[in-house]
Amino acid sequence: MYNKVTIIPGLIIFVLLVTFPLWFNAFSTASTVPKVELPPGGEKQCVAPAAEMRASHMQMLNEWRDDVLRNGNRTTVTVEGKVYRKGLQMACMECHTNKEKFCDSCHEYASVTPYCWDCHLTPSLAASKKETH
Repeated sequence: MYNKVTIIPGLIIFVLLVTFPLWFNAFSTASTVPKVELPPGGEKQCVAPAAEMRASHMQMLNEWRDDVLRNGNRTTVTVEGKVYRKGLQMACMECHTNKEKFCDSCHEYASVTPYCWDCHLTPSLAASKKETH
């Protein structure tokens, strides 16, 4: 009898503590997936399909970076007749000009801090630097 009084509430507390992350995520509204806005101007085509870009854009950008910096190979990528030069600012940021809405919203959601911006300027900063020089 004495064991029932302590074991059953202990088991209930244990199960609640172990399953807390599941319950928290199920009822939390903070984990809504951000909606990426299409670039202005109606551009619909990218260097790869949207699903592929969502899943592996970081590998593609790393491959481009290595190819450009180590091999000096800034060859173009042609997709359905449109030509893109390899580079974050020469390809991606030409269409996706708003870093905060396009890049930052997903990176914050995924808790990722890319180091791209250690070297690259956002389009708005690049434009303001061109105006001052």
